[in-house]
Amino acid sequence: MKSTAQFSSWLSAFLPDSLHTRPREWSRAALGAAIGFLFSTWVCSQLFGLHMAVHFSGPLAASAVLLFAVSSGALAQPWSILGSYLCACVVALTITHFIDHSLVGAALALGLSLLLMCPLRCLHPPAGAIAFCMVFATPAPGEPFWQPALAVMTAGVGLLACALLYNNLTRVPYPRPHPATSTVHRTRDPLPSERAGINADDLDHALDELGSFVDVTREDLELIVRSTEKHALRRSMGDIRAGQMMSRDLIHATPHTRVAEGLYLLTHHQLKALPILDEHRQLVGIVSLVDLVGAMRANSFNLRAILGLQKQQVLGELMTSPVQTVDVDAHVVDLIALLSDDGLHCLPVLDSGALVGVITQTDLVAALHRDLLRHLD
Repeated sequence: MKSTAQFSSWLSAFLPDSLHTRPREWSRAALGAAIGFLFSTWVCSQLFGLHMAVHFSGPLAASAVLLFAVSSGALAQPWSILGSYLCACVVALTITHFIDHSLVGAALALGLSLLLMCPLRCLHPPAGAIAFCMVFATPAPGEPFWQPALAVMTAGVGLLACALLYNNLTRVPYPRPHPATSTVHRTRDPLPSERAGINADDLDHALDELGSFVDVTREDLELIVRSTEKHALRRSMGDIRAGQMMSRDLIHATPHTRVAEGLYLLTHHQLKALPILDEHRQLVGIVSLVDLVGAMRANSFNLRAILGLQKQQVLGELMTSPVQTVDVDAHVVDLIALLSDDGLHCLPVLDSGALVGVITQTDLVAALHRDLLRHLD
């Protein structure tokens, strides 16, 4: 019975996992791969002949699938394709010079290319096929022996240029941008969400322990893990919404409110930010203590300017606009990153576009405390 269950489990490993991409993305990637492959092989055929373009068309097609269908993967980044193609060309030319154009030489070129790509961090599977094809590529009579390598690199650059243009025009960032490492407070402290739980070092250690190739960047893996944590937290925290947490008795000002009056409202009510509403009571901006201090600091050597600032300048000249807001039905989990990692001290809450409340960091802490007590009961 146990052996039957193990055999069934082994067979199930052959079944593919469900895709988490949408059909629209399939169509986008398919069109891009076709365009990129056609352009790169056309350029190669125009410069080096149709025979040379067809000879390398298989690896180029495989690269096109990676660059357009899984452009966020570690194997599809610009250095991966250019570096791997270069490794394959150098190794194959060396093999054909010292050995011969044979299957043994092709297999050796494949293995050595893979061995070279790993420390250079440019692993790209189609480059293995490039190395194989390079061994059997024969330049035309009178042409230099390195002409096939030039053809490969030209086609690779053409394919990469198409990927850069097409992916970004279709709103798929390529190459995969590295996340900003600095915090909003410009200190060496990690983000609040990284001070407890999983952080970047934990992911690095996990990847080191795995020890095998993973076709995902560390940034993407971190994004997946944090998104998973977010959904799990949303499930465990029930249905706490912004409308249940917000302060409803709003202290606000208008764009024409004097700076001195705005400063009084902030200090008297012990606020860190002040919503700015127009004559139709629509939210048009927000002013914080930081904004006022920054304006005064700009005139720190001019006492007359400071006095004039408080008496004449209005909040409409200092306010931040547009304002980061949340909907009244926003889940508490969606507010955590905004009020911690993004460095915001308060979030205006809108209902059908109208300002109905404000959520502060204090409100968030109180809501999390109530949820913790609920789990302890």
